[in-house]
Amino acid sequence: MSKVTSSIAMSLDSFVAGPNQSFEKPFGDIPEDLLHHWMFDEPEKHRAELDALQDAGAFIMGSNMFGPKEMRESADWKGWWGENPPYHVPVFILSHKQRDPIVMEGGTTFIFITDGIEAALSQAKEVAGEKPVAIAGGANTINQYLSAGLIDELWLHIVPVTIGSGSRLFDGVPDLGLEPVAISGTELVTHIRYRVVKR
Repeated sequence: MSKVTSSIAMSLDSFVAGPNQSFEKPFGDIPEDLLHHWMFDEPEKHRAELDALQDAGAFIMGSNMFGPKEMRESADWKGWWGENPPYHVPVFILSHKQRDPIVMEGGTTFIFITDGIEAALSQAKEVAGEKPVAIAGGANTINQYLSAGLIDELWLHIVPVTIGSGSRLFDGVPDLGLEPVAISGTELVTHIRYRVVKR
């Protein structure tokens, strides 16, 4: 059965984006590369983490990660990533509005799920086979899956900055047990892989 993972970059105070996210500022009122520059500035030092991101057999993301409200309901909107998104496998979008699947170059297909997180996970596991299912984000989506006890491993990429407000991991997540299984990093980021302890 597929392992369910979630991998996300965040600040020391657990924010994954700043306040006032919009089409023009998808990460809110913070520099766009603040939480992700380690991927590009030192890619070879973080190869294991970057390779793991590509190992999933399916992804799940919230509708805000697919696009801002004013764009995502347009038939012309196909996400932030151009014609060849980086996923290369099916991506299940949690949505309030049904849309036909969007087939992109490189093997990515965006599939819209309107009946909740468990339905999305069931379909993602079916297509992933033995590969992991990755809960891609944003924070609200990951928090829902954590609260429901549906994530097996949480991979945090902690950047040594604080943001103070915005979209925050762990908001509303009750009684979570985490067991560290791997720790690495550089001066730009600390990677911690946690096993989520079922309680």
